[in-house]
Amino acid sequence: MLLGITMGDPAGVGPEIIVKALAGDPALRRRCVVYGAKCILDHYNNVFGHGLTIQAVGSPDQGDPDALRVLEPVPLAMEDFEIGKVSALCGNVAFRCLEAAVKDAQAGKIGAIVTAPLNKEAMNKAGHHYDGHTGALAHLTNTPRCAMLLWTDLLKVIHVTTHVSMRQACDMIKKDRVVQTIELAHETLARAGYAQPRIAVAGLNAHAGENGLFGTEEIDEIIPAVEECKAKGLCVEGPLPPDTVFLKCKNKVYDVVVAMYHDQGHIPLKLLGFQDGVNISVGLPVLRTSVDHGTAFDIAGKGIAAEISLLEAIKVADLLSAEK
Repeated sequence: MLLGITMGDPAGVGPEIIVKALAGDPALRRRCVVYGAKCILDHYNNVFGHGLTIQAVGSPDQGDPDALRVLEPVPLAMEDFEIGKVSALCGNVAFRCLEAAVKDAQAGKIGAIVTAPLNKEAMNKAGHHYDGHTGALAHLTNTPRCAMLLWTDLLKVIHVTTHVSMRQACDMIKKDRVVQTIELAHETLARAGYAQPRIAVAGLNAHAGENGLFGTEEIDEIIPAVEECKAKGLCVEGPLPPDTVFLKCKNKVYDVVVAMYHDQGHIPLKLLGFQDGVNISVGLPVLRTSVDHGTAFDIAGKGIAAEISLLEAIKVADLLSAEK
């Protein structure tokens, strides 16, 4: 399977970790094509002495497989931007790289997309108004049913809502949305080889609402969703108190937790697996995995960004594609 790796924001750590990951594994390099800007990849290759040959190509199947092959959807020069700074130019480059990779995945030219981080502010400054990779991918693939699933060996979490305000998140906790997220969790883990995924659903409120004492979202929306999924034969329990459900999943009582909002799921997962976490956009017609960290502008260009999460994202892409 040929992997398409999108560079993300040129001013962030994406180009640096891509060069590190592919320089260290020639066999992996032969399986990859990078959607990005040759100038910035050349920069990191030269500054940090990786010794790669970096080659611009016109199609994923072209070029020297031993080189780091780069498809450039839009031109970019080093003097056009500043490493570590938000800019509309870099936001547009990141989006156009993602757009090109999606087109090639839909055409069967690449088997999966692995994304380095983009910057949401920069992308929106460029006129691409999405809440992040998942929203952009949903639009580019015309997919109404998708979600973000975070994956580590210790903990797996899927989100009912993500990049919205807390007020919006509470308003978006509806039965149909919770059902959809539970089903996507089941489908993704089944694809990864789990015979009967054990799914835990977190409550929205403290103590999962305490039978309506601390809120009624559990009674009105979440419990009906869990019961509907149970009736379909899914192995699902909840809503469970959010302060203990993640520990139970870490201890292998469950395989995945359905979190109600962004930080409810992100905080425990990043605490347990910040460097090796993988972000998966589930429900899409194309397979996409990603690093589970941001552009890290504060350390971009310094040679200290770790490629661990990118390598894990590639490993998970291989795992999920093997079950197709």
